[in-house]
Amino acid sequence: MRLLCFFLSIVFVLFMLRAVADSNIVFNDALYNKIRSQYDDDALERVRDWQTLLSENLDLPIDEKLYRVNNFFNELEFVDDIDHWGKDDYWATPVEFLATEGGDCEDFVIAKYFSLKELGVPAEKLRLMYVTATRLRQAHMVLAYYEQSNSVPLVLDNINRRILPASRRRDLLPVYSFNGDGLWLAKEQGRGQKVQQGGNNNLWNDLNKRMQLGD
Repeated sequence: MRLLCFFLSIVFVLFMLRAVADSNIVFNDALYNKIRSQYDDDALERVRDWQTLLSENLDLPIDEKLYRVNNFFNELEFVDDIDHWGKDDYWATPVEFLATEGGDCEDFVIAKYFSLKELGVPAEKLRLMYVTATRLRQAHMVLAYYEQSNSVPLVLDNINRRILPASRRRDLLPVYSFNGDGLWLAKEQGRGQKVQQGGNNNLWNDLNKRMQLGD
């Protein structure tokens, strides 16, 4: 109960969302030069592999896009924000995530979310979902894909690499989910009532601004 109250307080303090600019990912020489100077050639190669993933899979069925994006990012290492960035909570852009070769659960989800959008998956079918991982006894984030708005979603996760319906992920207790369109309190394996459409979220807005700057 205390954990649920903690999450709900975050809902109304942090996640009073409003749709933010949908960043189109731009790969160009400026980006590559920035990565090479700020990181190294290995980082550049990982970002180029990401570009290949996005350019070569546009015409695939959605389930194959989900599979390939999930597998691609799950090859990276899980690292806590405090160890990786020296901050309690930091949402990395996909470039930062790839360039530094690791991140926490939010970073896995953010990278998958924007990649699938870039591959043509409608944003309204995707939600970033906070859950309680019961076996680990900790807060966690996954990406949920909804074929229909009221359907049980598929879960893309870095803990369990198999893409499964939420009804088969009994180790996850959904708390709430969000995307650029709003926020939902969760129930019944991820379906829930939309509770917020306006507002501002500093982490989400900052992430999008950095993406627009090519970070």
